[in-house]
Amino acid sequence: MLHVHTFILISLCYGTLGRPRPHKDHIISTMDQKFAEDYLNKFYATGNKEKNTFVDRIKEMQKFFGMKVTGVLTSETMTMMKAPRCGMPDVSEFRAFPGRPTWPRSALTYRIVNYTPDLPSSVVDDAIQRAFSVWSQVTPLTFSRVSNQQADILIQFAARAHGDQSPFDGPNGVLAHAYAPGGGIGGDAHFDEDETWTNDRRAFNLFLVAAHEFGHSLGLDHSDDREALMFPTYRYVNTDNFRLSQDDINGIQSLYGRRP
Repeated sequence: MLHVHTFILISLCYGTLGRPRPHKDHIISTMDQKFAEDYLNKFYATGNKEKNTFVDRIKEMQKFFGMKVTGVLTSETMTMMKAPRCGMPDVSEFRAFPGRPTWPRSALTYRIVNYTPDLPSSVVDDAIQRAFSVWSQVTPLTFSRVSNQQADILIQFAARAHGDQSPFDGPNGVLAHAYAPGGGIGGDAHFDEDETWTNDRRAFNLFLVAAHEFGHSLGLDHSDDREALMFPTYRYVNTDNFRLSQDDINGIQSLYGRRP
């Protein structure tokens, strides 16, 4: 389990050195090559310049997702890159906040800044409340909704550029992102309004995406466990009586302890 992450976009330039030859099962188009470079730049940036080649990052990504590690941009790798996912990085040594940021208190507040037109506001309220509850069930944390005053975690629906230097990319790419605990924007969760939000298996289930993002809001990183809520790509599961995987529980309890 990887822990504690704050989202930050890192713009790095790639040269031609280290780019893989196309695999025999997939002809790499110029568009796919650019997409892959942007993807790796966003989700697999590290502070080690010697590990920043295209091939190294392909290998890191393939290792994270449990694929055969070749360093080659295969069709399987491209398919995984194009899967709808969270906007937080999977591998990065950069942090906007030093150390392992966690909230210094157990009683936290949240405020829903605006609503998606895809769902009735009451359904959004319920999805958000249930998303927080999956974390409060296994930790001492409590979450209270406030209407007008300051809140620890602000929840916002927005499309494209929305004031945080991390613009969304339109439908079916990055679904949402959230920031690790801290002042200012710390803890806030943003959801891409270009997506279609639902309360069932159609399109993207708001409860499932919100529960994942709130893991980041509390200080968790992505997990490489495919059964974990904190796995980076979207996967619908039955939301009735939803429970965290043991990997998620181990991660959050390493930060906040067990529920009394």
